[in-house]
Amino acid sequence: MKRLYIMDPTTMSLFKDILKGVGRNPKEGRKKGGIKAHTIIKADENVPYLIRSSEAVRHDHTFLKEVHHLPKGSIITFDKGYVDYAQSEKFTKCSIWYVTRLKDNAIYQARREYDIPDDADSGVLKDEEVVLYYRQNKKEEHRARRIAYWDSENGRLFEFISNNFELTAEKIALIYKRRWQIELLFKQLKQNFPLKYFLGDNENAIEIQIGAAMLANLLITLIKSKISRKWAFSNMVSIIRQQLMSYINIFSFLEDPEGSWRKIINEDKFEYQNSLFPEMQRA
Repeated sequence: MKRLYIMDPTTMSLFKDILKGVGRNPKEGRKKGGIKAHTIIKADENVPYLIRSSEAVRHDHTFLKEVHHLPKGSIITFDKGYVDYAQSEKFTKCSIWYVTRLKDNAIYQARREYDIPDDADSGVLKDEEVVLYYRQNKKEEHRARRIAYWDSENGRLFEFISNNFELTAEKIALIYKRRWQIELLFKQLKQNFPLKYFLGDNENAIEIQIGAAMLANLLITLIKSKISRKWAFSNMVSIIRQQLMSYINIFSFLEDPEGSWRKIINEDKFEYQNSLFPEMQRA
């Protein structure tokens, strides 16, 4: 978990065609714009590690080239939309391990099949070494590991690829399954921050609003991690929004809201009394 990074995009529709949206143009000619926030989180922290925005129509795999600064020995998992075998080869040379799914149109050749241990997960159907061919001439090669896994819970067959040959097949499948964690972050952002309606009508203003929401989410997550009282994230956001203009110690207030207000009232009881009637201060 300390070495695992998760990458995924979230798409937000725009009220104006500032950035191109995905899909074909409708018959009436009206098409909503869209922006993608490509996000990487560290699994053990659950906060954004890297964020890049692009128009929704831009293909995801172009963003993978920006993932070049991860520490040596890191593991990153992403959907097959990000797959770029040239970048995958660079990951291998930098000792960065990835876990993703095999693309439907992938051209590969099996080189060696590994024995599946008796105590392995029953969903593991095949574990083999393959060579993937890429570029237009299909002459460039990338050595990878292909794992066929049957998900009995959902009744689906998954084909995973990875450049890590040390982890067990079931751990590779489990790493990919951890992608759900970033979806919870996106859900948290969209439910608690105004990313459905934008205040500006240009690309820069929209990026600033998304960045501000990400920063607010990060700050509240840090506050939540430092207090002992259990709060639902949405409740914390609501309370902080209501008390944003109040001069209070946020940590003390969230630990004991009622006690903090009583203390403030007792300390500042006469601070705002009308000085024209001093004899009424203690009335």
